[in-house]
Amino acid sequence: MILTPISTNELPLLIARFQATLGGIEPAASIFARIAGTVGLEQESSEAQRHAEAVELCRRFGLPMVDEEPAQAYSWDGKAVRIRTEPSVLIHEVAHYQLAAPGRRSLPDFGLGAGPESGLIEEANACQRLDGVERDIEEALSSLLGILWEAELGHPAILAYMEQNWFEGGDRPENRTHFLRMVALLQALGLIDEDGRPLTALRDIDDHDFFNNIVPNTRV
Repeated sequence: MILTPISTNELPLLIARFQATLGGIEPAASIFARIAGTVGLEQESSEAQRHAEAVELCRRFGLPMVDEEPAQAYSWDGKAVRIRTEPSVLIHEVAHYQLAAPGRRSLPDFGLGAGPESGLIEEANACQRLDGVERDIEEALSSLLGILWEAELGHPAILAYMEQNWFEGGDRPENRTHFLRMVALLQALGLIDEDGRPLTALRDIDDHDFFNNIVPNTRV
């Protein structure tokens, strides 16, 4: 849910100001430019077409699918993803699949606790294995990776970028640092290429190694 609504008139200035903070740092600057370049793309294709493309992305990863709403159980039940949801939400689940530690891919909602779409909230929370700052980092990484997939598919990724509050910090140094750090972590995990485009790789290290070795040693 977006914390601070952004008007159509405000958006170009927000984009320009944040782009300026990146100062040509690659691949972050190119990544943000691709996301910003999706302004208005919601008019270029239908919701049904974007949903079909999101389903095809699930197939590319070999994900089993259930033709139900997540509210009937979970978005991801540990074996399959429920696809009666918005295209951006479905793509976000693919990103979660990529980012989850191998041992958590078999858990409902990837062991992160109930997602906003899931109906079996208590059951999902009972399977939670990650919380606090570590959960926040994985959620941010999944958010950005999902947005990159939307841009790659020609979907209006800027809408998810706004809805998932990447503009909330504006052009403050902390927001710039957060964005750069998430890009660096996606690179360190091998989930984006040298140009910052998403790859179909999966995270292959456990939570202990990731949060104790890779996260502290990532510099921006």
